[in-house]
Amino acid sequence: MEATFFPKRITASNSVVFALARAKMAMQTSSYKLWSLKSCSSLRETTSVSLLNLRSSSSARVFSLMNMTRYSTYSNDDSCPSRKRRSRGPVMAAKKRSEVTPVVADKMQHCKLTGLLDIVHCPGAKQDDGKYKDTVDLPKTAFGLRANSTVREPELQKIWDDNQVFKRVVERNNGGTFVLHDGPPYANGDLHMGHALNKILKDIINRYKLLQNFRVQYVPGWDCHGLPIELKVLQSLDDDARKELTPLKLRNKAAKFAKSTVQSQMASFKRYGVWADWDQHYLTLHPEYEAAQIEVFGQMAIQGFIYRGRKPVHWSPSSRTALAEAELEVFELVNCCFFLKKPTFYGTLDLTREYNEEHVSKSMYAIFRLVGVPASCDSLKEFLPNLCLAIWTTTPWTIPANAAVAVNNKLQYAVVEVSSASVDSSTSSGDGKKRFGNFMKGDKSLHLIVALDLVSTLESKWGLKLTLKKTVLGSDLENCRYTHPIDSRECPVVIGGDYITTESGTGLVHTAPGHGQEDYVTGLKYGLPLVSPVDDDGKFTEEAGQFRGLDVLGNGNVAVIDYLDEHLSMVMVEPYKHKYPYDWRTKKPTIFRATEQWFASVEGFRDAAMDAINQVTWIPSQAVNRISAMTSGRSDWCISRQRTWGVPIPVFYHIESKEPLMNEETIDHIKSIISQKGSDAWWYMAVEELLPEKYRDKALNYEKGTDTMDVWFDSGSSWAAVLDKRESLNYPADLYLEGTDQHRGWFQSSLLTSIATKGQAPYHGVITHGFVLDERGLKMSKSLGNVVDPRMVIEGGKNQKENPPYSADVLRLWVSSVDYTGDMLIGPQVLCQMSDIYRKLRGTLRFLLANLHDWKADYTVPYSDLPMIDQHALYQLANVVNNIRESYDSYQFFKIFQVIQRFVIVDLSNFYLDVAKDRLYVGGSASFTRRSCQTVLEAHLLSIGRIIAPILPHLAEDMWQHLPFQYTAEDGHVAKFVFESRWPELDAEYLSFPEEEVDFWGKILEFGLVFQSGDSCLSKLTGGGYLYIYDAIQEIHSADRLLYQSFSDYDNLNNYDQLRTEVNKALEVARSGKLIGSSLEAKLYLHCSNECLAERLNKMCEPTNEADALHRIFITSQVEILNSLQDERIEDVQYTGEYLMEEGDKIWIGVSRANGSKCDRCWNYSPQVGSFIEHPLLCGRCHNVVISLQARDLDDLSKVTQSEAKEAIAQ
Repeated sequence: MEATFFPKRITASNSVVFALARAKMAMQTSSYKLWSLKSCSSLRETTSVSLLNLRSSSSARVFSLMNMTRYSTYSNDDSCPSRKRRSRGPVMAAKKRSEVTPVVADKMQHCKLTGLLDIVHCPGAKQDDGKYKDTVDLPKTAFGLRANSTVREPELQKIWDDNQVFKRVVERNNGGTFVLHDGPPYANGDLHMGHALNKILKDIINRYKLLQNFRVQYVPGWDCHGLPIELKVLQSLDDDARKELTPLKLRNKAAKFAKSTVQSQMASFKRYGVWADWDQHYLTLHPEYEAAQIEVFGQMAIQGFIYRGRKPVHWSPSSRTALAEAELEVFELVNCCFFLKKPTFYGTLDLTREYNEEHVSKSMYAIFRLVGVPASCDSLKEFLPNLCLAIWTTTPWTIPANAAVAVNNKLQYAVVEVSSASVDSSTSSGDGKKRFGNFMKGDKSLHLIVALDLVSTLESKWGLKLTLKKTVLGSDLENCRYTHPIDSRECPVVIGGDYITTESGTGLVHTAPGHGQEDYVTGLKYGLPLVSPVDDDGKFTEEAGQFRGLDVLGNGNVAVIDYLDEHLSMVMVEPYKHKYPYDWRTKKPTIFRATEQWFASVEGFRDAAMDAINQVTWIPSQAVNRISAMTSGRSDWCISRQRTWGVPIPVFYHIESKEPLMNEETIDHIKSIISQKGSDAWWYMAVEELLPEKYRDKALNYEKGTDTMDVWFDSGSSWAAVLDKRESLNYPADLYLEGTDQHRGWFQSSLLTSIATKGQAPYHGVITHGFVLDERGLKMSKSLGNVVDPRMVIEGGKNQKENPPYSADVLRLWVSSVDYTGDMLIGPQVLCQMSDIYRKLRGTLRFLLANLHDWKADYTVPYSDLPMIDQHALYQLANVVNNIRESYDSYQFFKIFQVIQRFVIVDLSNFYLDVAKDRLYVGGSASFTRRSCQTVLEAHLLSIGRIIAPILPHLAEDMWQHLPFQYTAEDGHVAKFVFESRWPELDAEYLSFPEEEVDFWGKILEFGLVFQSGDSCLSKLTGGGYLYIYDAIQEIHSADRLLYQSFSDYDNLNNYDQLRTEVNKALEVARSGKLIGSSLEAKLYLHCSNECLAERLNKMCEPTNEADALHRIFITSQVEILNSLQDERIEDVQYTGEYLMEEGDKIWIGVSRANGSKCDRCWNYSPQVGSFIEHPLLCGRCHNVVISLQARDLDDLSKVTQSEAKEAIAQ
């Protein structure tokens, strides 16, 4: 038993104090007794248990002076990644000896519940085991290595809600207002990964702005009208219920369904950790929103931008309504593009949106017989009456509506004689795909007009001999007349536009103005009749004669082909695979059909819209090209829909003349009604009530319109209904953020309505993101079984082994890791990677927390007094914080992910924290080196916690709630929550670290594969694939394959094997040769050819402080600098290495066994071990630490009063 010395002033009258001292010494020699008190924590709630905590009693001082054993359940993992060679010998031994058995844990829990003091027998412990374990400063924290996210994240969210943290932070912030306007998701089902990506991206931005002192205003919204919800309701009803369904009943059911879905989706968004003004959310079905929408419509109508007309529009027979361009089903064509751009690797996925390319039509070649030619074409008369125009169409069903044949005035056309059929024209071809017509049967000599460039192509395709007889310019064919093949009326040849080419067909285009946009424009030019004999169901009307009642996309199409064949006008029919528009709701083909609709005339404000686009900041920058192209080439916007569930177009029609009644008075009156009663009023109120008073005497002459507005007009009015109506918000918004498909959707509809009524764009900036695909780059679908459900990612599946719960933060980490400007990939492997990175990050934070358990702000060491290694660490931290701030400002979150991954998980953990463990654990509780290290750890903990908070709010808050000290901001505000702390503003002095020191420490410390310059050693993620800086293979996904591209060009990379890396290699060789076990058993010899560097290294062998000592940095017991390689000490060196510097200088490295004996406390080897009588097993440093601890304890004991001691003993 070691001797204990007492101050002379302790006399026999203070026997109580002697009793306490003896009790302390007895406990040091026996590990059979553990003290537990009411204040000790359950092991289920804390990972570190202080078994002696009597702060609430007057005798606390006495017991605290006993310096009793601290039993810690801190993980042997050390919460920080470390190389295998690193030896934390005494620390690990102390941890092992201080593990608490289940029996003791149960007793501790019992003490907590009963408040009784128990003396617990701890079997299996050895006496005199770990003599100096009480002097080792073990890490201590209740912050668990395992997140237990399914429990902890909801707990943290409840804390936020109960304390209204979002509201508190917004109200306290005094910077400018930041408004990210939420694009309303559709309230018609469960959320998918695209929803999660979108909302998390928005939340990352909002949370960052909160830390930047902005007053963030984020109002979530939902789109609640339209056909998808209407169809959901109808699908839920049986046939009898549908028959009894009135418009009002349908609307009530649709509203109920939408509101229920909103609540479900809202709960999911909250579970993602999204902060928003949930109580003040907006719905497009709210009366105040509908009234604002009517107001926008009215303003556009009054200015003449709204009109009613009959023109061809996209029509969905399966939905029985007109469709806007944005409502068409689109299919992504992903073109893989990978290019190298110094100094960073970039991979991009270029997204092209097209119609369904898998659609197959019955394409038909047909002939229309010419009956007259103008004077400019007298040369063609010789071929009459056996001269025909050859046309090609993929929509034979539109032939009944044919009004003209269009040609290109710049093309050369040929008159060819048809002869020598190589096949029986009455039969199909052998492959069963082509069908040849009977057009040759009536004429002995038949001539056709086709494009000159297509003669050989058609000759081959038709299997006929086409003999060139004459050529004519397209412009000369204008005003030729032909007989319509069905109703025999005469029709003209007209000049079309550039859409007539020789890429396919015949060079002549069958023109039906009622069934195509180009045809309609051409028809307006020539005054052609607008024929469209098709009803709402896509069936021929009476106007189509013998075809009436037939489905134009089915048997009606076949009937037209058969009719033309019977009347010798069909040349050939074959299947043709091409792009075709589909209804995005029903997934069925649409048609072009001329109907009476309401339109917004974009032409009236197109130039203003184009000017506004150029004033907006678009991210990515190329997005401006897309929105510009779509806006500049947009035709008038069809805004009416033939559905029940929506906002009504506020128009009345005269019963007899069908003339519309809609003016400023009628619109304002309806707006006031809807603002109070909602749009249902349009259906249940009488015309007399809906009309203003001055029109009520004429109410019997009018009826209400039944059309509703396009849902894109609904959502496109959100700026007016939300931004412009709420005082806390700004118009225009600072930012819109949605998927790239919204260039033709919400971005554009919002722009058009805002420009038309306000003259400016509703946003200052727009961010677009791509689509989420599976790990193979395929679109997710239930049939493929590759759907990644965000709810399952967070909560796990039924089989938690196959589908473990990863947490909302892991999902958010994935969002931050991908380059969202292209398509992103996610799947089990990706999530597993994210989970591993999250766990390592959490471990690093845990290490920082655990080693600050006794920290106070008063302990901070001034920057100028810090060791150089600590100043260098703060220099790196300041650079990282600045780089991450720049990435947040530019919305490049994947760069933040990579900086965090590199700095926090790799650089910080593998070097600084690894080296720091020695002085943290065995350097002495109050030693300068430990306090200086804690000064650095505190800066890192508070900075890292805040820079990751926007991305990983649960982890950051969990860390903040476990801070062992109180954080007070510069203005004196105590930050109880991480988002009250604001963005870290580090001391500018941190960046004043001398350039020559940066270079020197870089030579010693840096390691691994790093980029030579630029982008903070970042690489760009490619299509959601992860490019790690140590990887040599980049994985690129395209829509239908995996492509691996090796990095063969490393010009922009340097493999910096720094001195510390080479030392580690030499130590590993020595370990393999059995010379040493741990690195602490080694002594290093270094010889440097550069005299200046040698002098600097020599000074580090005997620095003014332990922290900068070279052997501490290399985690060896000794380091010596040799002046010459001829030194006799080299003879004992068995293992060597070499470090070649960029300048050509070399450092020779030698490894031998360390001198002296092993210290029993720190496990370093030292010749001083054995030279201290009272502590013969300690090195000099540890001896000084232990002596100082004893002196401190005895000094504290001398201050104990007799009454305090008696009370302690009594307890």
